[in-house]
Amino acid sequence: MSERIHTMLSTPTILDNVLDSVGNTPLIRLDRIASQENLKCNLFAKVEFFNPGGSVKDRIATRMVQKAEEDGTLVRGKSIVIEPTSGNTGIGLALVCAMKGYPVIITLPEKMSLEKEVTLRALGAEIVRTPTSAPSESEFSNIGVAKKLQRLIPHGVILNQYENINNPEAHEFGTGPEIIEAITRHPTSERPSSGKVDCFLAGAGTGGTLSGTSRALKKHNKDVVVVGVDPKGSILAQPSSLNDLDGEDSSYAVEGIGYDFVPQALAYSVIDAWVKTTDEEAWVAARQVMRSEGLLVGGSSGSALAGTLQYLKSQEGRKNFGDVEGKNVVVLFPDGIRNYISKPWFIHSLDAGGPSTLATQISQVLNASDTTDDSARA
Repeated sequence: MSERIHTMLSTPTILDNVLDSVGNTPLIRLDRIASQENLKCNLFAKVEFFNPGGSVKDRIATRMVQKAEEDGTLVRGKSIVIEPTSGNTGIGLALVCAMKGYPVIITLPEKMSLEKEVTLRALGAEIVRTPTSAPSESEFSNIGVAKKLQRLIPHGVILNQYENINNPEAHEFGTGPEIIEAITRHPTSERPSSGKVDCFLAGAGTGGTLSGTSRALKKHNKDVVVVGVDPKGSILAQPSSLNDLDGEDSSYAVEGIGYDFVPQALAYSVIDAWVKTTDEEAWVAARQVMRSEGLLVGGSSGSALAGTLQYLKSQEGRKNFGDVEGKNVVVLFPDGIRNYISKPWFIHSLDAGGPSTLATQISQVLNASDTTDDSARA
């Protein structure tokens, strides 16, 4: 492919407010990774850290608040928004509510990054940390504490991303159609294309992104294959035998995906297959995306890519997609590295593989220079 000078795809515009910048995130080719992994299909990433709050959850936060205002659930000057979250939905809600004037309380498990807490506080939210080990049904979990706060604080409202229909609908009417339009209306001449979305993969947390996007894609192409990516230690994958740990520890460090219960927002009927990933696979894949494609993704994006490569290298995935020129495979990257800069997995990943060839060359040059300088001084 010849090198092309970058040009703006659209004319810069003025928006009425920050919420008008939610959505319409880019679909970016992962050609270098596809080449590294010997894939013949077209591999794309829907890159959601381009949203103003830094994640895919800005979409559902905007829609949930807007719909709650329309039906009278939220009343400005009166209501207080309370939400249990892994962090990104909280950031999205805090952003929306900062602009609209609603106070926000976020209940957040301890394992979630300090960066998420700091971002929430910057947007004016109040934070309550809860034990990571507390089961979701426990009164001490982030869900249990949020319910307690709602009972005790007048006019408290839990928008409840786990059950709110506007969670998957934000993707059915937003994310999915954006992917379809990008694939169908903007073909490139350099590579063959089927002209449709053939395979879609995403991590599952509440299930809203995966389910809602899938509904839209299946309207576009009834034969599209949708694959859910679930971390080991979570129970969301089907069949349930995929979730067997065989004595392994059920805890996992990756944030924002996987649960110990099945949210109502997750619709199994529109998901065709599941893959399981480990923390280590997520970290390796996230580093690969950063170093190969220049995309500063978070750990759950690493999980999504790890699951994608696992599926495309399976017998079924390689036969139907990985080895087929023109097939369009889309993986969703839910957030960026901002929320994880201080996490050990990210810091350790920077040194993975030992010193680079360039680092060794730098050391040799400087050591040789020091020896020359010492001789001159002598």
